[in-house]
Order: sequence, then structure tokens, then C-alpha cells
Amino acid sequence: MCGPFKSLRNCLKLVEIIFSALAFIIVLFRGRMVNPYGVWCEFVWVFCVVVPVVILVMELMLWNVLLAAFLPPWDDLTCGLTMLCTLMITSATIIFAVIFACPYCIVSILCVIFSLIATLAFLVDAVMAKMKCPGGYLSNCRGVLRFTEAFVACILLTAAANYFLQVERRFHYPAMVFCVVVYVVCLLVTVVIIVLHLIKLLRCLLTFGMEILELVFNVVAVLLYVIAVILWPIYGFRYYHTYHPLHCRDCTYIDMIVVLIGSIVNLVLYIVDLVLSILAKLKA
Repeated sequence: MCGPFKSLRNCLKLVEIIFSALAFIIVLFRGRMVNPYGVWCEFVWVFCVVVPVVILVMELMLWNVLLAAFLPPWDDLTCGLTMLCTLMITSATIIFAVIFACPYCIVSILCVIFSLIATLAFLVDAVMAKMKCPGGYLSNCRGVLRFTEAFVACILLTAAANYFLQVERRFHYPAMVFCVVVYVVCLLVTVVIIVLHLIKLLRCLLTFGMEILELVFNVVAVLLYVIAVILWPIYGFRYYHTYHPLHCRDCTYIDMIVVLIGSIVNLVLYIVDLVLSILAKLKA
């Protein structure tokens, strides 16, 4: 190829854009998506179009050089975003294939194929980016932990939303609603922390308070997730054993399990993050 697509990584980004866009466009033929899992897949495909487009435009217009004073190291930023896109589109491909695809649904099969091609392109791109960028916040352990926490929270919130849509309002126990609030609050604070690390000006203003902020948040997040891991199965399985919706008995059960597993995974991630925060504070 010629022009800006002489490099393999730029060619990969073009493949990512085309096939993520095709996956999103073709799924529109199924009609308006109301299932939370489908909404998540559509969001991921749009996100996985926007990110490589922005990266390509920034690099081709050399805006990344002009904004170097405000942005983190460019290789680190692109590496982290590419790894995040890889994680997200992998989840979208698997979720759509499991929930929506069937042997006779040509549109859904094509969507899965396009999404799978985009996933493979992102995977190769992420490996190449990581080999080129051995350091930096987004591409090191702390950054990977943070965006993995955010990703897991998005998945379990999707499952929780699907669960609440399947059951009657009288089974929306306050304890389970509290768990959802925990997931949302921790997700928002995690995203804020990532942004604070990415914008140099904010990071400079919070040089001495950033580690304390993360330490306090990690302690609170661990405590909240411990409560959520306890409350969610107690009230969720109480519902499951007292009422089974006729149209989808197993749907709510699967959603409960997904939320529970996601909660446990995030609890472990926040514990690891807390340990790293304590170690960083001791070294300071």
C-alpha cells in the first residue's frame, strides 16, 4: 500500500476501522437493539472505530507532537488504548456470538466474522505496540489494572441491567440496587483516576496527592466490593429460588453468575491495586 499506509501498524488500523464499522453497520439490519448485551456490543464497535481513527488522524496531522505537553508519551497512550480496544472487542465478539448468532442468521454470522477479523487485527496491533513501548502508565501494571477494572465493571453492569430487565420490579431488592451503585461509583472514580494520569497538567497539580487519593480509593473500593460480593448472591439467589420467569428461566441465573464472577474478579483486581499502592507509598 502507499501513502500513510506503508507501515504495517497503519494497515492494521485501517483493517480495525473497516471491520469494526462493518460489524456495527450490519447489526443495524437486525433492528433497534434493546438488549443490554447488544447495546454493549454496539458501543464497543463504535468505540473501536473512533479510537484508531483518532490515532491515525493525530499521527498523520502530527497533532500528537503539538499536544505532547498535555498528553502522556504517545507510544504509551496508543499502546494502552489499543490493548483496551482488544479487550473490549474480544468481549463483544464472544458475547454477540453466544447470545445473538445462530446457524440460520446470516446477518449475525457476518457480524461475528467481521468482529472477529477486527479482533485479530487489534490483537496483532496490541502485541506490536507493547513490543515497541515497554514502559508508561497505560502500558504498565498499574494502568492495565485500572482499565481492566473499568472493563470488568462495564461487563457486570451490562449483566446487572439485563437481570433487572428480566425480573419484576418487586424483585429489585434494595441490596442489589446498592450493589449496582457500588459498581457505578467505582467505575466512575476509576475512569477519573485514569484521566488524571493521562493529562500531564492535572498530574503535575496532584503530584503529592495522587498516591494518597489512589490508596484511599482502593481501600474504599475493596470494602465496597466485599459487601457487594456478599449481598448480590444472597438476594439474587433468594429471587431465583422463589420466582422463575416463564419466558427465560436461565437468563436471570446466568446474569446473576456473570455479575457475581465479575464482582469477585474486580475485588481481586482492587486488592492487587491496593497492595501496589501500599508498596508505592512505602517506597516514597
